[in-house]
Amino acid sequence: MAYMVEMLNDQTFEIEEEQTILEASLAAGIQHYHVCGGKARCSTCRVIVHEGAHHLTEQNRAERRLRKRKTFPDNVRLACQTKVTGGKVKLQRIIKDSTDLNLYVYGNSVDARQGIGEERELALMFVDIRNFTPFIEQHLPFDVIHLIRRLNVLFNEVVEAGNGKIVEFLGDGFYAVFGLDEEKSKAIHNAVATGHKILSELKWLNQSYINKYFEVDIEVGVGLHFGKVILGEKGIGETQILTAMGFPVNVAARLETATKELNNNFIISEDVYNLLDGKIESAEQKQIKLKGISEPLCVRLIGEKYVFDYAKIV
Repeated sequence: MAYMVEMLNDQTFEIEEEQTILEASLAAGIQHYHVCGGKARCSTCRVIVHEGAHHLTEQNRAERRLRKRKTFPDNVRLACQTKVTGGKVKLQRIIKDSTDLNLYVYGNSVDARQGIGEERELALMFVDIRNFTPFIEQHLPFDVIHLIRRLNVLFNEVVEAGNGKIVEFLGDGFYAVFGLDEEKSKAIHNAVATGHKILSELKWLNQSYINKYFEVDIEVGVGLHFGKVILGEKGIGETQILTAMGFPVNVAARLETATKELNNNFIISEDVYNLLDGKIESAEQKQIKLKGISEPLCVRLIGEKYVFDYAKIV
């Protein structure tokens, strides 16, 4: 009996029950890499399963052995060892040319987890230091870098304590995600608590250290949104870093920027507010227009007014 396999970015083809995906793919004229000749030794024939995983045969001994060495994600299978038992299956080849071979098999960029990207719902937080340029202009290079490092240590400790992860430091700010290993309501709770903790810890650091040695009070803006993003790893070699990309990321970044014009140091989207277990009664609701986003967005102001009114210089 024959079934249908859709190979994304290639073509749809028929596969007989006795055929492996690799055999049927090659018979259909797809240039499917199989350096070891289909003997489950090289992993170059691997495919991502987008749909129909329950229609595939169980992993055999050869595949399990290689998977143990390569640590594939659950949705990656070896085409040379896997057959189709029914229904429609949607797959995608990973290795398409020699550069892909270096990325995923032979090169220095090969990561132990073999990250391939996946869609995830995450809480997305952007934090940026307000009006830091004057500080840079008025202080020695050592003082500037020293203070940034001191602040980054604080930010990282607070984010990790809230079960979040900073995925990128952005000059005088950072971008973090919450929900990598917990359900969304818990992730939202932790992200909101982390935002408030950052503000309170920064206030303490200003009083006990920054104002004392630099005669300035540092303020930050916090923007928080929730949505579905593409999560994966970028970079090569030892510079592999986690990243999350997508429209919700842009919204979170715009919310952080909007803290200046709304004169409130912590803004969350209505999506975040609706997912909170306990509502914040004092959260003022606003509808704002964000740059690059066509429709007005409903937000909640859950922070405090800035000491300095940054709206005057926006």
